[in-house]
Amino acid sequence: MSAFGEFDKERQEIDGLISRGYRVIRIIEDLDGTTVRFRHLEPGGAPVELQLLTADARKHVTTLMLGGSKSAAPSGESYVI
Repeated sequence: MSAFGEFDKERQEIDGLISRGYRVIRIIEDLDGTTVRFRHLEPGGAPVELQLLTADARKHVTTLMLGGSKSAAPSGESYVI
């Protein structure tokens, strides 16, 4: 798969989670990529983790969280980055 194809797949997964009501609660960087943890806004929703391998997908999720989309980040919460 091309580099763009890999990014596009990860971007669609991120956007799909956000459109279904999930919000970013934690981002962990390591040598294997980036693990992004999402939580649904409804109580009792299980967290979902997504492993991002492309730099463009990591930039996409942080852009959504920090400035591009207020719906990606719930207000009044702190983040571990």
